[in-house]
Amino acid sequence: MKSSSADKSFNVKKSVARARTQHARTVRWSIKVGTKEYAWANTGDRIALIRKKLPYASIDVISKRVNSPVKRLLNVFGLPQTTYNKKKKDNDLLSGRDSELILLLTELLDFGVEVFDDEKDKFQRWLKKPNISLGGATPESLFDSVTGIQEVRNSLNRMEYGNMA
Repeated sequence: MKSSSADKSFNVKKSVARARTQHARTVRWSIKVGTKEYAWANTGDRIALIRKKLPYASIDVISKRVNSPVKRLLNVFGLPQTTYNKKKKDNDLLSGRDSELILLLTELLDFGVEVFDDEKDKFQRWLKKPNISLGGATPESLFDSVTGIQEVRNSLNRMEYGNMA
């Protein structure tokens, strides 16, 4: 005779399936460009968005989040202002590389605001100040490469855990 606890035994397969479904629904990052929102929860989602590519208008969104003029961000992307204006007006898409930078910057900016306890102004000031742990460079000056973005993230990680070296 089975006991009532045996009827409610733990089913590993169901648990794993439930966890995968729940994880897939969890949005960790998003960027809203115009009326469209791009959201991702993991690197697989990020890769899919990189392949689909983001619109040029996403540079404006990042510019506002960093509190920097669009012109300064255009230097990061190596774009002349006239090209940017035309491509944005035509609703063109960024290259895969530039789309990746936008997504990584979105993740970095979310993390930075979190490290600075949601004090966005304080975080934005930090982005513009020379940083010893970044060889005297300002964090925002490193936004032009995946490696630079990772170094800024590493610096934020050290701050979060109290290791300033």
